[in-house]
Amino acid sequence: MYAVVQVRGTVKTRSEIKDTLKMLRLHHINHCVFVPDTPAYAGMIRKVKDYVAYGEADIATIEAILKTRGRLVGDRHLSDEYVRENSTYEGIRGFAEALSRGEARLSDLPGLKPVLRLHPPRKGYKTTKRTFQQGGALGYYGNEINHLLHAMR
Repeated sequence: MYAVVQVRGTVKTRSEIKDTLKMLRLHHINHCVFVPDTPAYAGMIRKVKDYVAYGEADIATIEAILKTRGRLVGDRHLSDEYVRENSTYEGIRGFAEALSRGEARLSDLPGLKPVLRLHPPRKGYKTTKRTFQQGGALGYYGNEINHLLHAMR
């Protein structure tokens, strides 16, 4: 399960990159989506790697993001009670475990918005013009994406 966060804006970008970001449902900076590890999504992420930060999110991070930033239709917070009533999972923790294993998708929970609107990271981005390996905020993070998502919770 990849967590993909849009870091840069789309002004003066090529139309195929804008279209790919739209297909990933990343319309604004600091929006996050969880996508499965499939070849189709991997190709989409590779195309927009200079505009997003991505990596493998762990169960604890997925659970924390869903608890703090998960929204239902009507801008209501996601709760354990709602997950119990509208799915087969016992709570947000069980749903996060199923998400990380690839057994569930965000669309399996009715009324849950697929895009998570995150806060800008505490202490800010290092730079949005370089990759993570060069000391910036773009591209592949690996497991370090959990630290970025924790700063954006």
